[in-house]
Amino acid sequence: MKNLNRYIEHTALHPTVDEQAIQTVLDQAKKYAFRGVCIPPFWVKKAKRELSDLDIQLVTVVGFPLGYSMTQTKVFETRQAIKDGADELDVVWSITGFKSRMNWPKIELAQLANICHEEEKILKVIIETALLQEEELMEACHICTDAGVDFVKTSTGFADKGAQIATIQHMREILPSQVGIKASGGIKTLDQAVAMIAAGADRIGTSSGHLIMEAWQDKNP
Repeated sequence: MKNLNRYIEHTALHPTVDEQAIQTVLDQAKKYAFRGVCIPPFWVKKAKRELSDLDIQLVTVVGFPLGYSMTQTKVFETRQAIKDGADELDVVWSITGFKSRMNWPKIELAQLANICHEEEKILKVIIETALLQEEELMEACHICTDAGVDFVKTSTGFADKGAQIATIQHMREILPSQVGIKASGGIKTLDQAVAMIAAGADRIGTSSGHLIMEAWQDKNP
């Protein structure tokens, strides 16, 4: 796999992330030419200044990590993040609305998709697969597709488990080809990353991107 780095969104979303951690992530993203960096909204402006001339996507989160904020709040977060320089938005969908059998999650995602696409930005939706039964996973993928999202993402990294190979394979069977899959949560090794891509993932969200690339370079001197 010659372009493993172009699958990776190097991530720093832990609760105690500070400026030094953000700078480290940005420096590592530049070193390895990652596809993107995924950082908290608070740091988007700083990152934009550093990445503006580089082919590295600036990704941030909306409604993170639980997804149960009001749609109006997510709309504001999305617009503000785009204004600050974000290229891609990873939104936590309304798990509470979905579990309550409401139609609202689709309505919410369609609103956010329209906002992102009007600005030529990418919308990824975190469905938190660890909290879904098999039939719920299928329904969630259909809702995301109908709402017009660009990617479905497995996890926030805050649930009891993250991306699973079988889940990625199942998602790829359900989702149409134009909807990508971002595998995230607990991906720490080269073998895990390669297996996720082989299963159908188009992006890898990980805080271990630099370690994965070091391992890849060791195998491909």
